[in-house]
Amino acid sequence: MTDERHGAVEAVGSVLVALADPTRRQLLDLLAALGEVTATTLAERLPVSRQAVVKHLAVLDAAGLVSGGRVGREVRYTVRPAALDATARWMAALAADWDRRLANIKRVAEAAERDSR
Repeated sequence: MTDERHGAVEAVGSVLVALADPTRRQLLDLLAALGEVTATTLAERLPVSRQAVVKHLAVLDAAGLVSGGRVGREVRYTVRPAALDATARWMAALAADWDRRLANIKRVAEAAERDSR
């Protein structure tokens, strides 16, 4: 596996691990709806503490799904769609590969059925 492909596989893995947690998915939904906001604002809308939100945001940041930028004393977070887009492309390519495989199996089965008549 090339270094580039290995890096892409690791990036997809980080995104999938980050998205496995329902609270992190809620955070992404909120960030997408609200735009650039603080951890405090996010915590006000979830049944978890601000500290828990910050920890979840760190996981999302490490996966490339969000970024935080300092504005004065606050850190404002925003969605970074590139990692999610790359993961969606990987999933679509995987689905297309399985579709091709299943189409081949169907073709072989139909040919075998025709030949047995």
